[in-house]
Order: sequence, then structure tokens, then C-alpha cells
Amino acid sequence: MSQFWSDIVHKLTPYVPGEQPKLENLVKLNTNENPYGPSPKVIEALKLEAADSLRLYPDPNSDALKVAIAKVHQLNVNQVFVGNGSDEVLAHVFQALLKHSRPLLFPDITYSFYPVYCGLYDIEYQTIPLAEDFTFNVEDYQQPNGGIIFPNPNAPTGIPLALVDIESLLKKNTQSVVVIDEAYVDFGTDSAVSLINTYPNLLVVHTLSKARSLAGLRVGYALGHADLIEALIRVKDSFNSYPIDRFASAGAIAAMQDVAYFEETCRKVITTREVLIQNLTQLGFEVLPSGANFIFAKHNAKHGAEISAALREKSIIVRHFKMPSRISDYMRITIGTNAQTEQLVKALKEILNTSVVSLKA
Repeated sequence: MSQFWSDIVHKLTPYVPGEQPKLENLVKLNTNENPYGPSPKVIEALKLEAADSLRLYPDPNSDALKVAIAKVHQLNVNQVFVGNGSDEVLAHVFQALLKHSRPLLFPDITYSFYPVYCGLYDIEYQTIPLAEDFTFNVEDYQQPNGGIIFPNPNAPTGIPLALVDIESLLKKNTQSVVVIDEAYVDFGTDSAVSLINTYPNLLVVHTLSKARSLAGLRVGYALGHADLIEALIRVKDSFNSYPIDRFASAGAIAAMQDVAYFEETCRKVITTREVLIQNLTQLGFEVLPSGANFIFAKHNAKHGAEISAALREKSIIVRHFKMPSRISDYMRITIGTNAQTEQLVKALKEILNTSVVSLKA
């Protein structure tokens, strides 16, 4: 029945999310979810929200949530935009700020939703190759463009870009919007939020799915100059006036306010990541520098697809990217709990028949 489709549907190649297998006793290290649950204060807030008030629409402006976000980042409320997960926020960003006569620029190896949005909104784009070591060179972006977007740290590589390099890019690119997708920034990468009041063309996008353990509630937000935020609001209100429901708002506010829990869980993930890197290096892996809650690694003797398949037989799921070929030997491994990571290392030892360092060392 595809004859009823709009013309654009035939041209779309949708984004393929990480697998969500329904298997028992699974060690799931493929979708960068936080291994630790949300703050207990989030659970309490959600319980309180289960009330008669659910018959009423939520606040279309999410004012209380914006206040909580603005307080954490020391910005004004009119510098905050919220949406149903950072993917929806990014969709509005592409439509409101990145559709121009000149091409949008982003890395050739990056979040694979970017070209999907370009196809959906008919945005011309140009990919800029990462260096041989997968690092981001800001000088490569000194060319006419309709906008620049990239994750920091990058995905799926996990490599962070220093704040000084971001500022250099902003100083040399003043005529279009620079969007920095900071989904994983809280795990050891410097945020560009501190530059927002200096550079009016900077927009920073965050999610509560990763560091604040709320992937199931779907809340994301953007931070930037009030003029950029107004453009996003205009698009949002032309699409869905109520993107944040009452549960999502209540849970997100509690998560933003519980700074101590947020910092504690981030520290745990970072500590486990560094020990895992040590183990994998000893097992013969090349591991890229990571400022995220995942690592990107390849073995010096076995292909990534082969190792991923062997891990799956042991009920451990990691993410393997077949394309582009430049990264086909790599696996993206989410940082789990210490127990999950111990199980991963043990499985890799069996697969590779090599000794390892204890996570408890």
C-alpha cells in the first residue's frame, strides 16, 4: 500500500536504534543506558504524581522544569528549551536553526541520526572526515556552512573535544549556529555551557537519559541565547504543545535537583570505565580515549563482529557497527556496574584465552 505514502517517505532511511533484546540474565552493554537507577527522589516524585491531576493537561511551557534546569546551569529560564528526549529536541533544532542555503557540516563518523534528520527536513549536508586517529579538527570546519553540529564527546568514538578548541571554532564561525550535542558530557568531558553567554550562535543539547538515569522518561533540553530558544519554541508549538507529560516533568525536576546522587553515579561510571580500559588493553585491545559512559575498542587479532557474536552467545550484548568500514573492527561497549563489567572481562578472557586484571584491584 506504499502508493499512499507521501513522496518523502520513499526517500527516507530511518535511524536504527540499539537492540533491545528480551532475554533473561542479559548483560546489556549496547545502548549506553546508565547502570544505576534514578535518584530515589525521582521515584518519590513519580509516586506523588500518580494522582487525580493526571486528568489535566501538563504545563505546555514546562516552567518548573525549566527553572530547575536553569538553576543547575546558572542560566536564565528564557535560555532553556525542553522536549521529549534529546532526539525530539534535535529534530526541532534541525528544522528551526539548521535548514539554510549552505550545507550543514558534521563529522563523517558521528551520531547516525544527523543524516536522518537531514533527509526528513530536506537539509543539504556535508560530512567532514575525522582525522586518522578519529579526532576532531576544528580547522576543517572553516568553510561556508549553514550550521555545524557534533556530539561532544563524539559518538560512537567517545573522544572528547577540549573546550579551548570549541571556543576557537566559535570565534571563527560567527555567521551560523554551532550545535554541540552533549549527551555524554557528564562522564568526564568539559561542557560548553559556560560559553553560551559569550557566543549567541552556540546551542548546547543535553539529555536526562544517560547521567541522570531517565532513559525511560524521555526528557531532553537545549541551552542557548534566548533568540535561538524562541525559534525552537515556535517549531515545538507548531508540532506538539505538550511534549513533557506530568510524570516526565516531575521526575526530571527531582533528578536535576539531586545533584549529589548525580555526581556520585557519574564518578562510579568513570571509575569502572578506567579499570575496564586497563583490562581491555591487557587483553590486546586498542581503546580510544573516552569522556563518555562507553568505550570504543578493537582487538589486535580478532574482528569486532566475531567478538560481538561470541559475547552474545554468553548473553552479553555490545554494539558493533558494520558501517562505515573504517570502524567495522570496533565495538562500542557501555560501562555497566562493576559486576557486569567483571562478567564482560571474564567472557573476553575465555574468548581470547588471555589473563586479566581484577576490577577490584
